[in-house]
Amino acid sequence: MTTPPDPADDLDVLARERRHLLNLAYRLLGSLAEAEDVVQETYARWYALSPRQREEIASPGGWLTTVAGRVCLDLLGSARARRERYVGEWIPEPLPGRSEWVGGRWDDGTAEPADPADRVTLDESVNMAFLVVLESMTPAERVAFVLHDVFRYSFAEVAEIVGRTPAACRQLASSARRRIRAAGPPTAPVAEQAEVVRAFKRAWEARDIAGLIGVLAPDATATGDGGGLAPAAPHPVVGAGPVARFLADRASAVPGVTLLERTVNGRPGLVARLDGVTVSVLAFDIAHGRVRHIWAVLNPDKLRPWTR
Repeated sequence: MTTPPDPADDLDVLARERRHLLNLAYRLLGSLAEAEDVVQETYARWYALSPRQREEIASPGGWLTTVAGRVCLDLLGSARARRERYVGEWIPEPLPGRSEWVGGRWDDGTAEPADPADRVTLDESVNMAFLVVLESMTPAERVAFVLHDVFRYSFAEVAEIVGRTPAACRQLASSARRRIRAAGPPTAPVAEQAEVVRAFKRAWEARDIAGLIGVLAPDATATGDGGGLAPAAPHPVVGAGPVARFLADRASAVPGVTLLERTVNGRPGLVARLDGVTVSVLAFDIAHGRVRHIWAVLNPDKLRPWTR
């Protein structure tokens, strides 16, 4: 007599793989909401299989990753068209630090720790500068690069997901690496970044234009993402002087904003709150003691993880 499969086995597989799938999908899509949707879609396809079909899968984890990767690839293909219709600039969704992503709440003693499976591990592959470069890649480049260089899948495994030969996937990853190198020198150590962000915060709070210019690189850029739901500059502001004056004007136009030092995608950043509500999250790219790029996310739909 054949022993029927234990449903608990399926649950164990999914529990072990959920965090991996969420980490993969966030890096591929730059959107936590979309990453969560990908994980749910992957689970749905798993449970759509018959018990016999699931038994025949030698590596459930590998099957889940393959499905999630293909779903992400499809979404990346359509994302470009969606983002062309997006109001203003599009910036990846920022993630809080402290104890990584914790189901939309800070794990600072004010909330129960969330299931570890609902967290995104914060490392160099999720800092905002890295994610912004990923956005410049083709969908196939991005998937090949993230799977191979970040998650260490072989090119044979990547080829099965991308639908190309291993040699073609190797070329895609190589092209992606060139984009990473072209983005500029590596960012400064975290301790140095924290000092620069703190100096930036002090100058901004004081509306000190000279102080802001002193902490900004000459060709610094500031990009805001309001998504049509919050006021934001429609295009990046370029140059230390224009950026400093723009920030000082914004500070004067919205009095009462409190700036808090927080970890944003694993790096020192700032959170702006008004009347206790998070209204903006700022991520920075810092090198040689100066701020090269500022990314300010104001779209409330992208601030879910920052809302207590």
